[in-house]
Amino acid sequence: MKKIGVLFGMENTFPGALVDRINAMEIEGIHAEFVCVGGVRMAAPSGYAVILDRISHDMPFYRSFLKNAALSGTQIINNPFWWSADDKFFNYALASKLGVAVPKTVLLPHKKFPPQINERSLRNLQFPLDWDGIFDYVGFPAFLKPHDGGGWRDVFHVHNRDEFFYAYDQTRDLCMTLQAAVNFKEYFRCYVVGQTDVRIMPYDPRRPHEHRYVLDPPEYDKNLLKRVEKDALTLCKALGYDLNTVEFAVEDGIPYAIDFMNPAPDADLHAVGKESFDWIVDKVAKLAVKKAQSSAKVKTEMNWSAFLAPSRKKEISKSSAKSAPKKAVKKKTKKEE
Repeated sequence: MKKIGVLFGMENTFPGALVDRINAMEIEGIHAEFVCVGGVRMAAPSGYAVILDRISHDMPFYRSFLKNAALSGTQIINNPFWWSADDKFFNYALASKLGVAVPKTVLLPHKKFPPQINERSLRNLQFPLDWDGIFDYVGFPAFLKPHDGGGWRDVFHVHNRDEFFYAYDQTRDLCMTLQAAVNFKEYFRCYVVGQTDVRIMPYDPRRPHEHRYVLDPPEYDKNLLKRVEKDALTLCKALGYDLNTVEFAVEDGIPYAIDFMNPAPDADLHAVGKESFDWIVDKVAKLAVKKAQSSAKVKTEMNWSAFLAPSRKKEISKSSAKSAPKKAVKKKTKKEE
């Protein structure tokens, strides 16, 4: 029996619905359940063919457990090694390389550093910073937000230098980014499952959190939606995420990718609405089953570069083949020809 486990935290509607959906498919040899884990022995198999991770970003014990499980052949949605290495500032840089529109963004040093850091630890850090250059590049209004965070925590909308410095003084020891604001008319949050299926959900970040999904949206330009879908897939394929949400703010018909490091995205029934909830549960259930059925054939790569650019392995293989010594080929004589 191959087990699919769901590892989760405070959420209530999605984990149970997913387990029920997989088991209702009645696929021989496949069973879904909530993960149960205690003390973890090193290099010991987890007992699961697949684990859907919804909480390890908030709990280091779970993250280490998942890495150990991956080492013994469990497929994790999403890969805990790459998730640990990823950050949102890197995402913006990658998007710009891929031709996906992103607002101008600058990475900033911490306002306050951990207690063990002193002046000698900061000798490589420019001081004072070229604030004029930073503000000229990004412009105002802008958003000051963590380089690696979620849930709109510690996000500040700033309109001038004074507002920026007032907000920056409140960021504690967080590493922040300053990103140009997009004066959007449309805003979308896209669920991407299995790097193949996209559900575009109208979204309004200006509303209270529980009302941000727009359940009665207007008609949108079809070409705009096609580009949003294409860009969402491009980003998730490049990052290797099997489950992710990608947010786009649209200004003058251009969808700017705002946030696309959400490997455990909100899937609450009461937030996304029943239609989107059912779509998410169905697609994730099918993805988990597909991975469980193919788990015996999968060899997990533990190299971060492989998670970022799987095609690189093919390039390396070709390069190795070219540089390998060729076998001596006997020339044909005229008689043999």
